[in-house]
Amino acid sequence: MADPAVVGAAALLGAALGSFLNVCVARMPAGDSVLRPRSRCPSCRATIRWRDNLPVVSWALLRARCRDCGGRISLRYPALELATALTWGGMVWRYGASATALTGAVLFTLLLAIAVIDARHYIIPDALSLGGCAAGLALSVLPGSTRPFAAIGGALLGFGLLQVVGWLGEKAFRKPALGGGDVKMMAMVGGFLGPGGAFLTIFLGALAGSLVYGPVSLRTGKPVPFGTFLALGAAIAFLFGDPVFDWFLSTAAEGPVAGLTQAPH
Repeated sequence: MADPAVVGAAALLGAALGSFLNVCVARMPAGDSVLRPRSRCPSCRATIRWRDNLPVVSWALLRARCRDCGGRISLRYPALELATALTWGGMVWRYGASATALTGAVLFTLLLAIAVIDARHYIIPDALSLGGCAAGLALSVLPGSTRPFAAIGGALLGFGLLQVVGWLGEKAFRKPALGGGDVKMMAMVGGFLGPGGAFLTIFLGALAGSLVYGPVSLRTGKPVPFGTFLALGAAIAFLFGDPVFDWFLSTAAEGPVAGLTQAPH
């Protein structure tokens, strides 16, 4: 188990990154800069003081109210900060201070931002998908990460496979079935997880989207925020991909097809 001090330091770093993630979630869908101007109250537009911008803590001390106008501060802000803190701390706790922990923390941070933005706006910004793909390829050179050739293959497979799925869906339903952001996102996921992880992500994302949001979509006519469910699938693929593949291969080996290939007793 990792040193608790290292886990705590990773969690604090994650909380700070979560604060920046809130800026990305608020500004990226509108195409605004995430660097300037400084953070402002969404109600009165007053610049937020540094002491009122401490992750989670300031929200609690201010009782979810703006110091200037008293407007409500959404629970989304501390929730995202806390989720990112738990992500970074949890990765170090599980994998130690390693390349695997760094890769997982970066991937999950990107997935959090994508999931929230796509659920709210049906948009996946290129800065997250394409920028994340570049990050995944860069991290693949670290020991313990997805190897560079696997990362490149995963990015190409994720992009190409979802492109084909979207094309088939458009032919079947006579309307666009997937957005370009979903396709670019899968290039990012493949860059982090490799070909097998990309395939598993698409399968799990499609399954979760159909079961969870499919009935809502049929009732309301709203499209499925597929990126949100792909993010869920990618998270599961990262954490449990190897056991899932081992289970699948063992099941296939013991199934009817395997029985046909066995020599008679």
